[in-house]
Amino acid sequence: MCFFLYYKTTTGDYFRMKLYPTGGKFMKEFKPIKEGKVREIYDNGDSLIMVATDRISAFDVILKNKVTKKGTVLTQMSRFWFDYTKDILPNHMISTDVKDMPEFFQQPQFDGNSMLCKKLTMLPIECIVRGYITGSGWASYQKTGLVCGIRLPEGLKECDKLPEPIYTPSTKAEIGDHDENISYEKSIDVLEKLYPGHGEYYANCLKTYTLKLYTECAEYALSRGIIIADTKFEFGLDENGNVVLGDEMLTPDSSRFWPAEGYEPGHSQPSFDKQFVRDWLKSHPDSDYNLPQDVIDKTIAKYKEAYKLLTGSEIQ
Repeated sequence: MCFFLYYKTTTGDYFRMKLYPTGGKFMKEFKPIKEGKVREIYDNGDSLIMVATDRISAFDVILKNKVTKKGTVLTQMSRFWFDYTKDILPNHMISTDVKDMPEFFQQPQFDGNSMLCKKLTMLPIECIVRGYITGSGWASYQKTGLVCGIRLPEGLKECDKLPEPIYTPSTKAEIGDHDENISYEKSIDVLEKLYPGHGEYYANCLKTYTLKLYTECAEYALSRGIIIADTKFEFGLDENGNVVLGDEMLTPDSSRFWPAEGYEPGHSQPSFDKQFVRDWLKSHPDSDYNLPQDVIDKTIAKYKEAYKLLTGSEIQ
């Protein structure tokens, strides 16, 4: 049973709040203000609550299955990296403890997969960095010798380590659409339209921070037995116009993780990320984006193994 409380706003409109009785008092219900492929965002006044669901996407499509505990792995791995890199760049994380959140989020389905965050004005650029040549980058290189317009040395093999990491930004697409790779110069234009006189400054910040974060974290991950082949970051601006790291960070959803042991360029690598799902979907074109249970089980096992290797802890 629930109750509705109605407020009349200064504009004359009515706002309805749903309340649930809990232990003799009422608990406010929250509804997401934005739903992405995997995450749901809730407004908490002067902060946001970002919940990583157990949904999984591939090729910009949300699959029909859920992968139990996947949302917890994503949130806790982001928490680890945000803590690890906070001296390089401020991030939006406030807490992952539901006790710091409204009572609505102290329900079992939110415990472990929710993050209380600072509000940012997100910048419309996916900041992609590639340290190894694989995936769409490898396909492009084979045809043209270029990756996102950047010419690379001749003679590279699939999954080779690049001489130095490259920054290949893209636009952020809506659900169901595809991100579009753009040049660094184009990213300046995109940001200049939003922030006249500051486009080049913000574009340079994004590139510099992306490469710095990747270099530091890839070195650490390698010491733990994981190669971070590529990843993406997202940034926003705080109330003072400062660049702040947001969204998720170095998760199996946003990165390619390979085991360092047995790494050998010249062919595709085993992975700890959702490349396993992508490969299965490619080999089963009639699956209608519906995974069998054994693929789901193997996927979450890979996510959990990556978390343990990187953090030294078991996911709870």
